[in-house]
Amino acid sequence: MARADRRSRGTAVKARKRFGQHFLEAAWVRRLTDVIAPGPDEAFLEIGPGRGALTRALAPRARSVLAIEIDRELAPALAAASPPNVTVVEADFLEADVARLVAPWIPLRVAGNLPYNISTPILFRLLALADEGRRFTDATLMLQREVADRLAASPGSRTWGVLSACQQLWADVEMVLTLPPGAFRPAPKVRSAVVRLRYRPARPPVSDPALFTALVRAVFMQRRKMLGNALAPFAATQGREAAAAIEAAGLDARRRPETLALEELARLAEVFASA
Repeated sequence: MARADRRSRGTAVKARKRFGQHFLEAAWVRRLTDVIAPGPDEAFLEIGPGRGALTRALAPRARSVLAIEIDRELAPALAAASPPNVTVVEADFLEADVARLVAPWIPLRVAGNLPYNISTPILFRLLALADEGRRFTDATLMLQREVADRLAASPGSRTWGVLSACQQLWADVEMVLTLPPGAFRPAPKVRSAVVRLRYRPARPPVSDPALFTALVRAVFMQRRKMLGNALAPFAATQGREAAAAIEAAGLDARRRPETLALEELARLAEVFASA
C-alpha cells in the first residue's frame, strides 16, 4: 500500500509490512494533490489515508473528506489530528457499507493510494459503487505500474484483458503520473503510477452488465485459444452453441479473445442477453 509520509514530533513513521505500507515523500504528495485538483465545493472519499498526508492536502481545498482506513492504530490518530471537514472511518473498504456512509445526493470524487496486493478487487468494488458516475464521478488512484498498464491497455496488447475491458466499458481511463520507487520510503520493488477513472454509463451500452462481465472473465481465462474454443464453456452455461453465438455477433471464431475490441465483446454479450 502506498501511503503518504509524515514525521510526528520528530519521530519517523514506521511502515507496517502486513499492510504493504510505503510512505510517499512530501514533494510527491504535492504533485499528487495538484493532479487531483480538488475544488472547494467537492466532496471526497479517500481510500487508505494512512498517516494523512494526502488527507491534509485535500482538506483545505475540498468541501469534505471521508477517509476509510483499515489500520486500527492509524485511524484514531488521524481522526484526532484532522480538521472538522474530515471524517475518518476505521474499516476495510472492501467490506465497508459505503452506501450508508455517504449521502446519496452528493456525488463524490475518490482518491487513494491503494494496497497493491488487493488493488484489483478495490477497482471492481469502486466500479460497482460508482453507479455509472452518479455516486462517484471519478477516482484518482495510485497503483502498481503493472496494474495501471492493464487498466489503460488497448485491444491486441498483451495487457488487454478482464480488468481493462470491464473498467473501460464504464469509465474513461487516463494515466496521469508515474512515480519511481524512490518516491517512497521504504522504496518498493516496483514502479507506481497514478490513474484517473472518470465514471459514466456503459459505452457501448449493455443490457446485462453481470452477463457481460461473466463472459469477459470466461473468454480471457483462455485468451490464447481461438474464440470458438475459449467461448464454449461459457456458451454451455447459457444453453447456447459458441459457434452460433459468434456468427450472430458477426465475429470470426478463429480470432483470439485478446484481439477483441470492447464493442465486439459487448456485441457478443448482447447475443447471449437477447436469447
